[in-house]
Amino acid sequence: MKELKQLQELTKTIYALYAKYEDIQVLIEMGYEEEDPSLPGEIRAELDEFEEAFESLRIQTLLSGEYDSCNAIVTLHAGAGGTESCDWAGMLYRMYSRWSEKKGFSIQVLDYLDGDITGIKAITFEVNGENAYGYLKSEKGVHRLVRISPFNAAGKRQTSFASCDVVPDIEDEIDIEIAEDELKIDTYRASGAGGQHVNKTSSAIRITHLPTGIVVQCQNERSQHFNKEKAMQMLKVRLKLMKEQEQAEKVSDIRGEVKEIGFGNQIRSYVMQPYTLVKDHRTNTENGNVTAVLDGNLDSFINAYLKMAVNGQREE
Repeated sequence: MKELKQLQELTKTIYALYAKYEDIQVLIEMGYEEEDPSLPGEIRAELDEFEEAFESLRIQTLLSGEYDSCNAIVTLHAGAGGTESCDWAGMLYRMYSRWSEKKGFSIQVLDYLDGDITGIKAITFEVNGENAYGYLKSEKGVHRLVRISPFNAAGKRQTSFASCDVVPDIEDEIDIEIAEDELKIDTYRASGAGGQHVNKTSSAIRITHLPTGIVVQCQNERSQHFNKEKAMQMLKVRLKLMKEQEQAEKVSDIRGEVKEIGFGNQIRSYVMQPYTLVKDHRTNTENGNVTAVLDGNLDSFINAYLKMAVNGQREE
């Protein structure tokens, strides 16, 4: 039913786009016949809207991966650097929240750890919307910020890092057997916004998969049982993706090309001083308006990554 609904929405979008195309043709014919000086401006505006809608539709056709239509589970971790990096992680969370809002997606925080002074040490949140994972998979990696530190009295330029991990929220039952002795399960009190039960009951769950070192956490639900259920689902998704990645590497013999997410392997830099520029190091996509990007204008970077993933080459 979900796939049927998506196809119906896509069909409606295509018909609406074609209707706009016909309207523009009529306007052009009227312009030739009536020689109305106001029509060229109206046609230009309609054409800009058409091109934007067409590009959005074209990008949707690139989202054909097995899990692209799924919701996305995003985890942000502040890197080394204390208060600076925690503030940067908080800025990234705001950026993705604004982007999600512009897309009409909703966000649900699953786990949250405040910074010691400000910002966020770590946060896991679910982005719910059509093709959320398909879009956000482009954000996986290390994000680097360069700015004049607001926390440094000397006003020195500071470089901060935060990592972003993105996995699909696979709703189907995942057939992976996990032995009890492979798990370390800890309970703790929830923190941050979340209702009267926060910091009163040990309802939050942290699960460590000992053989792989994967750690998942959930504190969103009131019940420890539901938090454990959600955390186990997240763990199974990560194990499934890890297994598929290992199989792909064996088939393609590409292990030498796979890089760990480390603080020397940033995918994107956000420079606020001495100049303003956001640059994606994978696609060479740039935007000089850092404020707009941090306010959620990410589509140019996401679209460029999706095109590169399909075409196998980046823009020069």
